Amino acid sequence: MSSHPRGQGSASKPKNKRPKAKGKKKPAIAAPRNTNLNPFEQHENDYGSPLTPPENSYVAVPVLERGHGHISKELANMDPFEVRIRFTQQLASLNASVTSASKTAQYALKYRDLDEDLHSCILEQLERAGNSMNNRANIMYFIEHLCDMAARENHYDYIRMMQRDILRMVDAVAPEDGSGAANVKVVRKVLQALQTKCFLLAQTVSEIEELLKERDTHPDNIGLSSPIDPSTPLAPNSSSKSKMSAPQRLDKKQIETRIEEDRERHKRLRENIWAIPKAAPGNSFNGGVGAAGDEFDKLWDETSDLGEDDLELYREEGEERSKAGEGWTEEFAKMHAPAE
Repeated sequence: MSSHPRGQGSASKPKNKRPKAKGKKKPAIAAPRNTNLNPFEQHENDYGSPLTPPENSYVAVPVLERGHGHISKELANMDPFEVRIRFTQQLASLNASVTSASKTAQYALKYRDLDEDLHSCILEQLERAGNSMNNRANIMYFIEHLCDMAARENHYDYIRMMQRDILRMVDAVAPEDGSGAANVKVVRKVLQALQTKCFLLAQTVSEIEELLKERDTHPDNIGLSSPIDPSTPLAPNSSSKSKMSAPQRLDKKQIETRIEEDRERHKRLRENIWAIPKAAPGNSFNGGVGAAGDEFDKLWDETSDLGEDDLELYREEGEERSKAGEGWTEEFAKMHAPAE
């Protein structure tokens, strides 16, 4: 037995024990001092021993691809098949609003690494048998919007593919069998806009225009850009020997939708009608480049030829300037005459 009273020894132990300092505990396995570390990772603990980072703990900085700009994480994890499905759904839901076309074009530029697949989606949607005539017209307008945004993003692959397959697109939107006669004016407007923006050559547009003349129906049948009412009888054209099928019959809802979309597009056309198109270098009459050369060409074309009336006007203006100059000369001489 211990000679100390009960409880005395247990009470004296905490007094003699010093509290341990937090964070001063020596690690069980100390790293050797001669460990080879990255010079940017040289750190020491409280005991002067270098801290060895665990294996494969370095985080590599991702290097962006230089070919097509940045690559998002969503693109890296997205399945190409899923990208096609979503893009096809957006094409099927296109309408005449700018928001709808901009959203779909941004999606196509976001996944620009899959531009070949997305371009094939456009062709498949145009050539799909069950696709409506209104949706084909919306896709045709969307192609112009996509080319605009692709040019601003300096991604010209979409423009080159459009130039390559433009005839195939025209055949899908306005087939030669006459079923898409209401879309002929749509195709002409888009082609004219693409030519104005230098996305298509004038020769290409003129060749396609010759094909469209044969596909346009008689004005008594379908002369408007919007579909006709199914109840409207069609006047027979006995002189025509072409084997054209009857125009596609649409229900009342589709007709109303087309009328509203045409009205919306007409509003946007009036907003942009004042803009001067951008021209390629060297195409101007006076050798100018860009908007300056286009403005000169426009003024040159709109100015009438010189005639007798113009010469008479020039003579009258010259006489008025001469009289004004004589009066100013006399007044100037009086002001600066030497004082007597």
